Amino acid sequence: MADRGYQVELGARRFGQVNWLGLKALAWREVKRFLVVWTQTLLAPLVTAALFLMIFNIAIGPKRGDVMGVPFLTFLAPGIMMMTVIQNAFANTSSSIVIAKVQGNIVDTLMPPLSGLEILLGYLAGAVARGTLVALGIGLGLMAVLQIVPAHPLTALLFIVLGATFLGGLGIVAGVFADKFDQMAAITNFIVTPLAFLSGTFYSVEALPPVLKAISHLNPVFYLIDGVRFGVIGTSDSPPLLGLAVCGGATFAVCLLAWVMLRTGYRLKP
Repeated sequence: MADRGYQVELGARRFGQVNWLGLKALAWREVKRFLVVWTQTLLAPLVTAALFLMIFNIAIGPKRGDVMGVPFLTFLAPGIMMMTVIQNAFANTSSSIVIAKVQGNIVDTLMPPLSGLEILLGYLAGAVARGTLVALGIGLGLMAVLQIVPAHPLTALLFIVLGATFLGGLGIVAGVFADKFDQMAAITNFIVTPLAFLSGTFYSVEALPPVLKAISHLNPVFYLIDGVRFGVIGTSDSPPLLGLAVCGGATFAVCLLAWVMLRTGYRLKP
């Protein structure tokens, strides 16, 4: 090599600033993970969302008056959609990492020449794809059954992608931190589920006492659900731009933490 006027440094990146091939392979792997079992990852969330709407409609829908100027079921639908999106986005990244750690094949992700940012983007691609497909399925169902046509579809899509990215990043953090499935279940049950349920999914926060209302406004998931509600029915509890700013900041903070964990190999490398 030296006779030819150059040397190749061992371990040097020979594919430019971004390993596009490796990033594409990781992203496609994460997408194929949920496509292979689509009945569990795509169909099951649609059925669950439909059951939520049906049960609420049977139980209290006819008795409940309008909420925020729209029928209760119309008010409820965007919240159910966003709740389903964030739960599936979180599950996609967290399960991928925890399963790889438990099975001992996380090394297959860490050994290739991928930077922490590239690994982060690869995992997030799967979470966003799954969340968006779930939202699309629910949205089509709402239009077909309830005749709900989104008032601001691009705004709704923006919050859906932002929500999937936020919970996908949180899923990476949780997956890196957890070493066993029971730890992952605890994080899901005591953090993710309360964030989703106590965020205005089933009610308007304007009906809460002042203290609970203030606490709700500290929850980023509230702004995600409120933003999608604005995109779908055209009304919300808070200004959409404020929600966009809060969700954007929370997403950046969570993804930054996930990137640091992946870059340093925290709880991933011996």
